[in-house]
Amino acid sequence: MRVGLIADTHGLVRPEALKALEGADRVLHAGDVGDPAVLDALGAIAPVHAIRGNVDEPEAIRRRRGTKKPAEDWALELPETLDLTLEGFRVHVLHDRKLYGVGNHDVVVAGHSHQPLVEERAGVIHVNPGSAGPRRFSLPISVGWLELYRGAPPRTEIVPLD
Repeated sequence: MRVGLIADTHGLVRPEALKALEGADRVLHAGDVGDPAVLDALGAIAPVHAIRGNVDEPEAIRRRRGTKKPAEDWALELPETLDLTLEGFRVHVLHDRKLYGVGNHDVVVAGHSHQPLVEERAGVIHVNPGSAGPRRFSLPISVGWLELYRGAPPRTEIVPLD
C-alpha cells in the first residue's frame, strides 16, 4: 500500500503536491489543513484521513478571518489524533510530534514543524512530510510517501516540491 503524506497546507492546494501524491492508495494529512477545499482536492486522489492542527482550531480560524463569528464546524469534525492499521502496521497520526508519548505503534506521522524528517526512535519510524503550504522562512516545500507491505519493513520518502 502506498500512502501519500501531507501536512501544514494552511489552506493552500498546490498543484505540484497533488501531482506528487498521484497513485496513492490513501492520503494522510497531519494537520493544519486550513480549508476544507484542501481535503476535497486530496479526496480526488484517494481516501483521505486527516487530523486537526493548531490552525484548524476555532479561535485560529476566527483570528485569520478577523471576525468574532463562530468558526465553521468542518475542522471540529477532524480528530486531534488518529490510529490506523494499514497492511498490519499500526500508524499513529498527530500534529505535533512533541506531544507523542509512548504508544504501541510502528509508524508515527506528524507535521507542525514544517521540517521534513524521517527518523527511527526505539523501533518506531517517525515521519514528517514537511509543509505543502505557504513557504515558511527558508524551509522546503514537500510531501512524503509511506510504503506499507506485509512482510517488509515500512519505507518512507520525502518528495521536495521546489
